[in-house]
Amino acid sequence: MTNPLSQPNRQGRGLPTPPTGWPIGSYPTYAEAQRAVDYLSDQQFSVEDVTIVGVDLMQVERVLGRLTWSKVIGGGILSGAWLGVFFGLLLGIFTGGFLAPLLVGILGGIVFGLISTTIPYAAARGTRDFSSTMQLVAGRYDVLCDPKTAESARDMLAKLAL
Repeated sequence: MTNPLSQPNRQGRGLPTPPTGWPIGSYPTYAEAQRAVDYLSDQQFSVEDVTIVGVDLMQVERVLGRLTWSKVIGGGILSGAWLGVFFGLLLGIFTGGFLAPLLVGILGGIVFGLISTTIPYAAARGTRDFSSTMQLVAGRYDVLCDPKTAESARDMLAKLAL
């Protein structure tokens, strides 16, 4: 039995594989690693041989603020109204009128927004009274290069550090 994802003519596709190559630089931020690769590109280096790898990955949840009923209801009204504007304008394009479909869309969107935000908040019963964002960040970013060109890349990056 063959695996269709591992066909030789489908190079670069399939299941994820760990990166390969020799390390040519290590940076504390992604911006610095990106700057190093950009420098290599500016020096006419074959950047197709280069990979930026995030090491020591962490999932970071940044708390934005306290969540209250007024914020939940207000957010539901706003997001629903914007969705209603979209559907109202879309409906207006197909029906010919704009004001009536726009008002119907906005009112329907507000009702939908209120339902879709208040029910989950009420179901949580106060176990998550804050809003937050999630990010995946790395402790450091290594720049790897194909072994055949790694030495020249490392020499170029040494000039960047000067």
